[in-house]
Amino acid sequence: MSLIYLDFNRTTPMAPSVIEAMQPYWSTHFMLPTQSHVHASAVNEAIESARESVAFLIGCEPFELVFTSGGTEANNLGILGAAECDRTYDPVEGPPHLLISTIEHDAAMQAALQLGRMGWDVELVPCDSNGHVDADEFEKRFRESTQLVCLQLANHVLGTDQPVQELADRCRHRGIRVHCDATSAAGKIPIDVTQLGVDTLAISAHKMYGPKGSGALFVRRGLELKPILFGESREMGLRAGSENVPAIVGFGCAASMAGKCINDAHETLRELRSRLIDGLRTNLGDNVTIFAEHNDGLPNTVTVQMPVEAKRIQKAARHLVLASAQSESPPDEMTRVLRAIGCTDKQIGRCIRVSVGWTTSRDQIDRAVNLLTEASD
Repeated sequence: MSLIYLDFNRTTPMAPSVIEAMQPYWSTHFMLPTQSHVHASAVNEAIESARESVAFLIGCEPFELVFTSGGTEANNLGILGAAECDRTYDPVEGPPHLLISTIEHDAAMQAALQLGRMGWDVELVPCDSNGHVDADEFEKRFRESTQLVCLQLANHVLGTDQPVQELADRCRHRGIRVHCDATSAAGKIPIDVTQLGVDTLAISAHKMYGPKGSGALFVRRGLELKPILFGESREMGLRAGSENVPAIVGFGCAASMAGKCINDAHETLRELRSRLIDGLRTNLGDNVTIFAEHNDGLPNTVTVQMPVEAKRIQKAARHLVLASAQSESPPDEMTRVLRAIGCTDKQIGRCIRVSVGWTTSRDQIDRAVNLLTEASD
């Protein structure tokens, strides 16, 4: 029996067309794009073509896009790079103030906490029991010293969407920057950074069938941002180091592919997600808890509290590739998010995350439901 991938948040394989597009840049076109000969010019053209494809996917201009080594670096650049522009301490207002939701990805959360160690006042904004953060919860914490707010577009554990556009509207009139982590959303739901109104936004290639180790940060035109890596200047002066050309080309190919089929894929993924939930409900009834069951965010992601421990599920249904929480100290992201919505450690120990993908079939969903049901006996 072949593996059934039910955790595409972490195990998304590269699309064959992406691998094919990358191949020449490991061998034939291995030059650095800044070198002064015709072969290097071809490499530079490939990078700029990829930049156009990724920019089109999220609705920005190509010159507003900085390629990074992944979503983690993009989030760090968006948060720490913004902070480097305002590190002043006002004796009346106090240190610069940052607001971030309690359910952010570690890449954003750890960058924010690092600012706390550097003297910033970092404040966590709670979510409700469904994993939604209210824009009012942010606004009532605004201060004169608030410089930056961080809110993800959709939660990577629960799939819930967040009021990024509404929050950005409230921040704009106060001169507060908004950073958005959209790594779990890009390629799955339509994104328009102009409509969102954010200042910076992070995305990652491997979340949309592209290569690991390639990401990008949208930086709104005219926004001051400072690099957090130092060396030979690249990417409009915001990132040092030689470009990972194959990964950038692969990212561009993946973004182009996602842009062409995102609307159809959205409906298909939502139907598969519903089929999985309905199957578990039919077989296990009230013995399962579906978190954020009716969310309007990610169409492919759902977290389920099973009747038995997740470790037992993974052992019995070993052909399913799915995620479970690791509550050991320090707790992982899944544990941290589930605790934020009020789950006990015992409940978290029974939780699995399932996220279907473009290659998931109805038959695979039905087989997965049967395997999960049998493993719960």
